[in-house]
Amino acid sequence: MKNVKQNQTPLDAHKRLRNKPVIAYPIDDLAESNSDLYESARKQLTLIEETIIPPREARTFVVPAGHFFRIICSEGPQVGDLNLWNNDNVKEHFYSGKTRALYGTHVSTGDCLYSNFPFLRPIATITHDTLDWYGWDEDGASVHDVIGTRCDPYTHLALSGEEYHYCCHSNLCRALAKQQNKAISEIEPLVHDVLNVFMCTGFTRQTHQYFMKASPVRPHDFIEMFAEINLLGALSACPGGDCGSSHSSDSAACYPLKIEIYKPNKDSLSGWQPPSINQYSGNHGHE
Repeated sequence: MKNVKQNQTPLDAHKRLRNKPVIAYPIDDLAESNSDLYESARKQLTLIEETIIPPREARTFVVPAGHFFRIICSEGPQVGDLNLWNNDNVKEHFYSGKTRALYGTHVSTGDCLYSNFPFLRPIATITHDTLDWYGWDEDGASVHDVIGTRCDPYTHLALSGEEYHYCCHSNLCRALAKQQNKAISEIEPLVHDVLNVFMCTGFTRQTHQYFMKASPVRPHDFIEMFAEINLLGALSACPGGDCGSSHSSDSAACYPLKIEIYKPNKDSLSGWQPPSINQYSGNHGHE
């Protein structure tokens, strides 16, 4: 049960409830986007690699710094769970929580995906999104969320009492273990909270619980990103399909997803440099 109230409303409640919201992390002073450069570069792209992610499975892929990659809905409505690491140091990876704090609960064109501490820098920038038309619907939902953690077998067991082995967490673990040639027990701590690509989500107005609804994605829709550093990615085709009913199921209609990696013209990114890691000294306030 949610919102069990055990205390009476105080006499000054009306004053407290009128406090105005303040943006916790204003982004006005972040480094300016290279949007004009990216838009120019993406006009001359050469496809160099394709990867198909089968339904209820995950695959890894590598994107060199300065290249673009697209996640494509290839056959039917399907959402995907995305992990990103620094391919030269997997200790650096996508940080969904800080990305959410900076840009909001859902991301689209122009937003950056930030990495974890102590690196904290943009590792990818969204450069095109064919679902940007969706915006926010009447339920307060939008697409491409950085709210949800990823469907996982532990929560599934706690809620249903059943084991399910094709949750996105499990799929990502298997894919990364294969790519790194290591045991899943070694790999599992590296799998992290995701960008829920194409997933349509929000919070209920009454209880503010995380909800999902059928994704508006259709074949040929895609989200495109620019790799700010050398990236190792893993994408799971969620067992919930379009997530209109469940996200851990063998009964939902599921479809493959596709990754395309593009190399820009060598002169189109003249002057571009990968972002430096965060310059915080690391002494935690002590000499």
